[in-house]
Amino acid sequence: MEVRQALKGQKRDFVHAAGFSVMIGLLMLSPSFYMLEVYGRVVDSRSGMTLAMLTLLLGLAYAALELLQWIRHRVLRRAAEGFDRTLAKRVYEAVFQANLQGEREPGLRGLKDFAAIRDFIGGNVMSGLMDIPMALLLIGVIFWIHPALGWFCFVSALIQGGIAFLNKQATASELLKANALSGQAQGFVRAALANNEAVEAMGMTQNLQQRWLKLQRALLRHQALASDGAGVYSTLSRYVQLITSSMMLGLGSWLVLSGDFTQGAGLMLMASILAGRALAPLVQVIVGWRTIAGSRESFARLETLLEKIAAPAQALPLPAPLGVLRVEQATVHAPGTAMPVLHGVSLAMQPGRMLAVIGPSASGKSCLAHALVGVWPCVSGSVRLDGMDVFAWAKHELGPHVGFLPQNVALFEGTIAENIARFGQPDMEKIEQAARQTGLHELILALPQAYATEIGVEGETLSGGIRQRIALARALYGSPRLVVLDEPDANLDTAGEAALLNALKALCASGATVVVMTHRMRVLAAADLLLLLMDGRVQLFGPGNEVIAKLNQQTTAATPGAESTSATNLATSR
Repeated sequence: MEVRQALKGQKRDFVHAAGFSVMIGLLMLSPSFYMLEVYGRVVDSRSGMTLAMLTLLLGLAYAALELLQWIRHRVLRRAAEGFDRTLAKRVYEAVFQANLQGEREPGLRGLKDFAAIRDFIGGNVMSGLMDIPMALLLIGVIFWIHPALGWFCFVSALIQGGIAFLNKQATASELLKANALSGQAQGFVRAALANNEAVEAMGMTQNLQQRWLKLQRALLRHQALASDGAGVYSTLSRYVQLITSSMMLGLGSWLVLSGDFTQGAGLMLMASILAGRALAPLVQVIVGWRTIAGSRESFARLETLLEKIAAPAQALPLPAPLGVLRVEQATVHAPGTAMPVLHGVSLAMQPGRMLAVIGPSASGKSCLAHALVGVWPCVSGSVRLDGMDVFAWAKHELGPHVGFLPQNVALFEGTIAENIARFGQPDMEKIEQAARQTGLHELILALPQAYATEIGVEGETLSGGIRQRIALARALYGSPRLVVLDEPDANLDTAGEAALLNALKALCASGATVVVMTHRMRVLAAADLLLLLMDGRVQLFGPGNEVIAKLNQQTTAATPGAESTSATNLATSR
């Protein structure tokens, strides 16, 4: 209903455009009346002045017609812009949330659907649809000239409508398949480009190319079938329009010869011209039927997406958090999956403390990181910061107080300063402070444009270590109260690791709550608390030295050949 409501919000512009369409339709009669007056007055009176005045009026009518069509176009474009302003923010949020919830394809398609509806509102096909009521009025005028001519034109209009229906039936299925394959092909290319180094190194380029070409061939086949069908019906529609005008003259002549038409040749010619004008909008709609069908599909998909991803409820603003973190029997699964990754995890932390999380691969460390910052919801249990559920907390309020570094580092096209400042209003003092905390300041100053250096798409111009440090600086920007870092030392050298350790100590000293998923013993040694996860369950939790001692005791007591669970082995396994 949100898309429908956004369209209703542009009712004023649509009404104005409809009013202009009425005036445009009336002005469409001007050449017919001009011809009628020339035959009826000028030819009989042989008055040059009358001809001159009629010609002047026709010129003014044509000028007014073009002006009104231009104004209507501007009004419809304004309606499209109003629709965009009303719904753009909501659609972007829904697309973002859909991706978070594992609905990647509907999410990626949402912005395209939104753009398709907006472009349709301000497009030529919409103007054609608005001209159809006036086309029916023109058919009414033809009925006034002679009922037989009117019925002939009306039947021609029905034939055009039947052609439009058959066009829809013939192309809808193929267009649907083509659109689905287009999204699949684009997603495949995005994935290949995102991993182009691995693809090139392992010689996968040709294999992936063949897979993409297969999708493209299927896509083009369905597009060709749809296009061929639409082309046949468009040609048939234009043929009906052309032959109708000529047949109107033939029918009028036959009526004159039979004595049923005594109004004169001028009205007969006028009926022929009006028939062509009346059928023109129908032809325009039929030719643009793919646009109409695509817009309808986009409308339905966008409505479904917005219904599925509810708008966030407006809540009272909350005070800035202090950093008291409590996880109570949290069970979490990754979006789009049914099996839980974390099972009944519980822990508690006070501000100024650092928790190191260790465990083997697939133990749930990254899942816990996403749950702690409120990105993934709990199926049962809760994650609370200062007593408030972090998933329910409005992210535009909570976000500035949270620092998060995911395992897969993501930077965005822009400058280093913009990336560190999270693309908000940049505060150079805070940007430099975050860069200094991560040992990045001197490296940035060595670049030609320092903090104004453009990093390219996803930081493609930077090394992996620099990207990691920029992402870390972004997490520390603005002195957040909760900092969650998932493998922050993954691409760091010795100097970078030392800078990270100093940053973590500085965060704790400032009163922040710090959680680090790590495999480095130096970080473990600096942590106040240690959490061991295995198979998504808490195996050990407590002060770091006590947990390490228990792990070492278990290793010592283990039978020969058993898998080692020492702190060293667990810390160095990802």
